[in-house]
Amino acid sequence: MSLQPVLIDGAWRASAGTKTFQAINPATLAPLPDSFPVSPWSEIESAINAAARAAKEVAGWPGERFARFLERYADRIDPKAADLVALANQETALPVEPRLAKAELPRTTNQLRQAAAAARDGSWQRPTIDTKANIRSAFGPIGPVVVFGPNNFPFAFNGISGGDFAAAVAAGNPVIAKGHSSHPGTTRLFAVEALAAAQETEMPAGFVQLLYRTEHADGEKLVSHPLIGATGYTGARETGLVLKGAADRAGKPIYLELSSINPVFILPGALAERAAALADEFTSSCLMGTGQFCTNPGLVVLVAGPETEAFIKTVQEKFAAAPVGTLLSEGVQKHLERGVSAIRAAGAKVLTGGESGGGKGACYRNTLLTVSGDDFLARAQALQTEAFGNCSLFVVSRDAAQLPQIAGVLEGNLTGTIYSATDARDDAVYDTVAPVLRRHVGRLLNDRMPT
Repeated sequence: MSLQPVLIDGAWRASAGTKTFQAINPATLAPLPDSFPVSPWSEIESAINAAARAAKEVAGWPGERFARFLERYADRIDPKAADLVALANQETALPVEPRLAKAELPRTTNQLRQAAAAARDGSWQRPTIDTKANIRSAFGPIGPVVVFGPNNFPFAFNGISGGDFAAAVAAGNPVIAKGHSSHPGTTRLFAVEALAAAQETEMPAGFVQLLYRTEHADGEKLVSHPLIGATGYTGARETGLVLKGAADRAGKPIYLELSSINPVFILPGALAERAAALADEFTSSCLMGTGQFCTNPGLVVLVAGPETEAFIKTVQEKFAAAPVGTLLSEGVQKHLERGVSAIRAAGAKVLTGGESGGGKGACYRNTLLTVSGDDFLARAQALQTEAFGNCSLFVVSRDAAQLPQIAGVLEGNLTGTIYSATDARDDAVYDTVAPVLRRHVGRLLNDRMPT
């Protein structure tokens, strides 16, 4: 077992931290050989200062310089695909094909190249001339950007290779990447190529840096530090909101994509029209990737009646029969256990699943729960507890008039969906639900699952 160094100020250096951790193969629950450090505040501060120096050095550079780095980085990733895919599979249990090799890695390098094009043509600056007020404005670099990557996209959302990283660099900002503890080895492989690309394109020493893990309190200090320009975070809602609070108190921009329950309203006419197809569509969406997407449909709202009872029974059977996938980590499994327990404690009943096991390694049985619309309205906050994974809650309203009430107590979500009949019989109900739901979601979808 070897302790991996951190990347600070253009060099790999032994960490000053005394705490370490290892990645765990979620399919076997065996620890992987390398260990990684938890960086102390002194080390984090060194990275901040190096990034600030790099920001000063690149100030005024043409976009071509950043484009060359991004393109060179993408070019260096391509021949390392086999190593990246193999290690990411070990660390996350995500399938090699098609997920990692055919979908996510090509998406990652494409993002880097698209960001290079934006850096080169300057389109990200969005120059605007207000002739009436005689005001000319444009976006510009903001300074060092901290990027936190999630557990479920080890390539395309990684702190040192993903979309937030690419966007920050395209805009001329140094990046301090905070790796995710589930896939530190994969992140290290990316960082090796990022450093080499930075050196080959003559970027400043502190332009790209990597820390594997920090103490929670130090993460809050990092995002609120005076020398940090902004933060990008993708991941769990609870952690993201803590970081947002710290950044907000310091007046620092922070951009977050948080986990979400993505409510789906299935109106009576749609259910009468195509219940079998909707059961297939929902099951596929909810169980895809073992439910480990931020847009997973974790809440389905229906109107009570015989067709709803039949629909729920069909989905219950499909969930029980579907294979149980491996989760990204034991941490995800434990989080799912806690989430389901909280939802049950709030009054929901388990239809199928509701316990760990049924698959390989870190796993949890495909789970469906149900609760009445009245109970949901009475305990809405608890019944919206995050249960990230292969789990969803059916809310059965007593009538269509209760649907907008349910929509009105929802927390903020990435998406919301409404399924309605094609013959316009649901239009009146749709018109009561959509205006309310729209205020609680980032994207309002019609007749399609959020994944």
